[in-house]
Amino acid sequence: MAFKNQLFIDGKWVDPVLKGTFENKNPSNDSVLCNVANGTKEDIEIAVAAARRCLESENWGYKSTGAQRAVILRKLGEIISSRQEEIAQLDSIDQGKPMREARADLADSIAACSHFADLAEKQDQHQNEVIDNGTEGAFITTIVLEPIGVIGAITPWNYPFLMSIWKVIPCIAAGCTMVLKPSELAPLSSLLLGELCFEAGLPAGALNVVTGLGPDAGAPLSNHTGIDKLSFTGSQATGSRIMAAAAAGPRAVSMELGGKSPLIVFEDADINGAVDWIITGILWNSGQVCSATSRVLVHSSIREALLARLVDRVKEIKIGDQQSAEFLEHKGPSMGPVVSKPQFDKIWAAIDEAKAEGHKLLFGGDRASVAHLGAGYYIPPTIFVDTPTTSKVWNEEIFGPVLCIREFSTEEEAVRVANDSEYGLAGAVFSADAARCDRIARNLRVGILWKNCCQPAFIQAPWGGVKRSGFGRELGRWGMEEFTAVKQVTGCASGYSWELY
Repeated sequence: MAFKNQLFIDGKWVDPVLKGTFENKNPSNDSVLCNVANGTKEDIEIAVAAARRCLESENWGYKSTGAQRAVILRKLGEIISSRQEEIAQLDSIDQGKPMREARADLADSIAACSHFADLAEKQDQHQNEVIDNGTEGAFITTIVLEPIGVIGAITPWNYPFLMSIWKVIPCIAAGCTMVLKPSELAPLSSLLLGELCFEAGLPAGALNVVTGLGPDAGAPLSNHTGIDKLSFTGSQATGSRIMAAAAAGPRAVSMELGGKSPLIVFEDADINGAVDWIITGILWNSGQVCSATSRVLVHSSIREALLARLVDRVKEIKIGDQQSAEFLEHKGPSMGPVVSKPQFDKIWAAIDEAKAEGHKLLFGGDRASVAHLGAGYYIPPTIFVDTPTTSKVWNEEIFGPVLCIREFSTEEEAVRVANDSEYGLAGAVFSADAARCDRIARNLRVGILWKNCCQPAFIQAPWGGVKRSGFGRELGRWGMEEFTAVKQVTGCASGYSWELY
């Protein structure tokens, strides 16, 4: 498979101005997968200028209609569909995830093209809507929906293609233009997305993809005064720096900053079903999921039965290189490596610290168990039990396959402990009592709540958190609204005057 080492700006592949590159490592074996173009401030300047020209052109931005954008989005969906196996393989190689997970990302990406095409067409139906302004015809007020402008988007590495889709597709639907800076840890499929959008008919300059290291490309994008809105998914630390840069503008910002999501299992829950969802919530994508339900609260009366079932199930999971013949043919549950050596070291440091502090280890946490896999960044599923609520491993986002479990006795205790977090992205509750599930849904301070399931995300439904998990929403009509400016246009009836002067 050939890899691009250029930037995609203004509808064409170009070398970075300073000709720099950086190494992109294969997480499965620590080898150099390829060299990637390292964009810098100079490339960001060119990309933002191209995006601005396109926004103000005759065939995009303010002059385009939802119907025109919908045609491009549906064509893009067809192109992605025709190449989905290639793109899934690219993400699996670049990021390390199993092919079945990468294929699921592609299915969601194709669905997003269709859904936002529908929303773009519906936006036309609401253009120039007349609202009742209470003046009985003295003034006529209409509402015009316009693209918010040039978007600066910075995406994470855990879902390389899908997270770019989550930002690019509603941006196109709203008529905006974008400079996209994907994570340097898994940038390859986002570069391809730029080319696919152009092939689908998106005008040159509407989507520009600038790869590069954070200080070299991300910081200049965040600080650029030609950006009208910043959209970011990633860590709190980087989000804070982007907020500071945006405040100097000031510019609009939307952010999704991860979480430490709780999952509550009551005594009347189906234990086998709950265990299936617990595993999904912490081991999908090797635990590198912003909404990972990494804090499990289980009712004391079913604690032992749930833990026994959980260990039995986790033992079934195979770990290894997801592009090897063994795993390409494997039909059962599997895990790949984490994305990078720094992430690998960070997760092991959290595990080692928790063990050194004396926290009880139920499963995993042993480097020797994955040593036979070689130089890749492999971490076994790791489960701590009776974890103190004051510990770092209980409170801090680890972003890996590390689960903490505590027991509780009452509903009030479960809610209190679940809410005792600076994060508020997601949560889950398992119970046969529908009324209790509804109470938990109301009482947990999160942006997403699952009842008797965990982690489903739908293109049609809003995604985002509260508290320090961020603000703004992606997906559904709420995601498109993040890229839409609402303009009031008011006219005065002929001959009417306030006669104030």
